[in-house]
Amino acid sequence: MNAQQVMQELELLGKERTKKIYLSNGAQEPLFGVATGAMKALFKKIKINQPLAEELYATGNYDAMYFAGMIADSDGMAKSDYERWMDGAYFYMISDFVVAVTLAEAEIGEELALRWIESDEELRQSAGWNCYCWMLGNRKDETFVVHNLNALLLRAKAEIHSAPKRAKIAMNNFVMTVGVSFKPLHEEALNVAQEIGPVEVKKDEKKMVYLNAYEDIQKNIDKGRIGFKRKYVRC
Repeated sequence: MNAQQVMQELELLGKERTKKIYLSNGAQEPLFGVATGAMKALFKKIKINQPLAEELYATGNYDAMYFAGMIADSDGMAKSDYERWMDGAYFYMISDFVVAVTLAEAEIGEELALRWIESDEELRQSAGWNCYCWMLGNRKDETFVVHNLNALLLRAKAEIHSAPKRAKIAMNNFVMTVGVSFKPLHEEALNVAQEIGPVEVKKDEKKMVYLNAYEDIQKNIDKGRIGFKRKYVRC
């Protein structure tokens, strides 16, 4: 299938209700409103196809950009390719659920995630922290350096309350994910989460929500899910 045919297929899968949800979360036109699960059959037809992924991502259509992440060749993309994709990630659903997820399956994932965490850009920071979450939830514990992850835990504790919104949410996810999916630092993450306490996030002009990694880790302890790893990162 070529890019035009894929766009036609995606348009047929679009739902107005889903489109409204995406728009309310920051998506911009053009988009069709395709649910993630509805793309799986199309993915099975195409599988990994980096040239097609590049064409679809370049359309600026949110649904096409998401599908591009599904069919991208994670290890076939260079650092410059990921940086270019991040430049086109105009809101968090692209940075965190397309670019970060794709990067999490690449050998350069940890290196680039660290670079983005150091960035002054909110969405790059968010993508960096979230990439770590995706990697921790999938890769074996022994593939990580404990000291490095502990340093990131301490950094999250020090910076989370003053961080930009999307970075704040991503840091909270990181602390929770370390506590659940990385056994060597389970206790440390639990302690850090307790010290951080509730994290205030402004949902809109009138409403605040509160994140609590400590409570989330405790819920996973109760469910016996400590050490949880998913088989795949991408759908």
